[in-house]
Amino acid sequence: MASPIPCVAVRGSTGINLGQGPPSYEPVKTFPKDESRSCKTMLFSPDGKYFAWVNGATVKILFCENWKIAGEIARPKICAIHFSTRSTYLATWEPSFVTQTNPHGTHNLHIWKSENGELVQSFVQKKQINWEPQWSNDEKLCGILNGANVLLYEDNNFDRYVHKISVAKVAKFSIAPSNAPYHIVCYMPGKPGQPSFGRLFKYPKFEIGEALANKSFFQADRVDIYWNQRGTNALLMTSTEVDKSGASYYGKQTLHYLSTKGDTAMVMLSKEGPVHAVEWSPKNTEFCVVYGFMPAKITLFNLKCEAVFEFGTIYKNSIHYNPHGNILLLAGFGNLRGGIELWDIANRKLIAKTDAPDTTMLQWSPDGEHFVTATTAPRLRIGNGFKIWHYTGSLVYQRPWNNQEELWEVLWQNFPPNTFPQKPISYKAVEGIASTPSQSQAPKEAYRPPCARGQNITFKLHDDMEPPSKPAVESNPSKAALKMKKNREAKKAKKELESNNPNVNGQVSSTTTNIKMELTDDPEKNKKIKKVKSKLDQISKLKEQLKSGKQLEINQLDKIKKEAELLKELEELTL
Repeated sequence: MASPIPCVAVRGSTGINLGQGPPSYEPVKTFPKDESRSCKTMLFSPDGKYFAWVNGATVKILFCENWKIAGEIARPKICAIHFSTRSTYLATWEPSFVTQTNPHGTHNLHIWKSENGELVQSFVQKKQINWEPQWSNDEKLCGILNGANVLLYEDNNFDRYVHKISVAKVAKFSIAPSNAPYHIVCYMPGKPGQPSFGRLFKYPKFEIGEALANKSFFQADRVDIYWNQRGTNALLMTSTEVDKSGASYYGKQTLHYLSTKGDTAMVMLSKEGPVHAVEWSPKNTEFCVVYGFMPAKITLFNLKCEAVFEFGTIYKNSIHYNPHGNILLLAGFGNLRGGIELWDIANRKLIAKTDAPDTTMLQWSPDGEHFVTATTAPRLRIGNGFKIWHYTGSLVYQRPWNNQEELWEVLWQNFPPNTFPQKPISYKAVEGIASTPSQSQAPKEAYRPPCARGQNITFKLHDDMEPPSKPAVESNPSKAALKMKKNREAKKAKKELESNNPNVNGQVSSTTTNIKMELTDDPEKNKKIKKVKSKLDQISKLKEQLKSGKQLEINQLDKIKKEAELLKELEELTL
């Protein structure tokens, strides 16, 4: 059976319309085009079953199977929408108003049935930031941020919550995208002078002491939470709005790692500067980070937070994995010129390079082979339009906008997982089209000050860039890698010690603790005796620590190995 053709939804000043993606690019004739000039937002449900949009008068919900209207919600003030994980429900948000009859505010967060637009429940949610209800992957658990608490509902019974996270002030939470057992990460801001915390809980145990994993940090005006698709590992990016050291205009960011097994770590980044982008691979075993002052460094990390590959030091600030996780797109947008690189992740090999200047948004097609770039308003009001590319770097379609019109958003239709099979990667560029003259840009020379014009320049424009490579773990390891290596070596040394001396982890030998200081008439010998006795006392303490379960350093374990040698030396000195 042939795979379906993903459609592309377009929202702008001329309304909302729908077209097919590659290879036909034809308009979808059965789609009820909305020509309203005030379409505020649009959204496909996660599995692509429904498509909804807001046009300033109603919210329309369509079945994507036949593009027929499933339901309409007549609430003109709705300005944000959100589907549940399995598309069963559509949540909407609108401003809340205080009235005499509603001193706490009018109900403005509503949950509707996607299949017919029937109202299920309403809540008061004053802030639009983090307003969205969150569902577990099976939709049996739903959480809503209520003030500084998280209210949790089971089986979509919204009449009363069954659990409440209120052990500390919660500013943000995130339910893992998985089925039971459910896990939730909470960001709990600290009071002035006290640390903030990121805590990972297993539902329904929400006491502070029951957290599976904790990370504390002092500098955090905002925390972004990134789960991998399995819901087993999470990254917390803490950000400050202002870098007090004055080193960065972008503030300061740090990256922390948590897992449902209880593991925690700080991701050690080897270049100073802001974190521009973070993204998990859809294969769930690694993540990519773009960080540092330009040119930025791009590093691939494994689940031990060890650097496994460096994409080099280049002018890029965004990461986009294709849905299969076998191709990674690196791009430089915003104040960068729009350069794009596409990588074969398994072979760590560059597939292609291309340029998409003035790009304000990028999204992969669910087929994993194509992606769309767009120039949208209000970020850029000139040269609006979108282009569709093949992963080999070929431009296969473009749709420019008239200068009198504005493009606001472009979205690929979603599909259930595994709808599109992963195909082998080809390095041969497919046949494409040429960009229109109005959109193409002639190469520009680097700026030269007047005093340097007409002279031979000896430096290269990009001589601060570095090529891709495997990280030099031995010559320049990160702090995290050093720590993990140290722990592995310590465990290995401990096993060797236990195999050579079975008493080490059991009954502590009394030889070191019961030695009496027998001094001689020779002052030099007495000095040596005291020195040896001091070392034996240290060994005794280390063995007690080992017995209690503490993990010792390699040099400490080496000291214990020398016990017999020191005892023999002491015996010879006291003869």
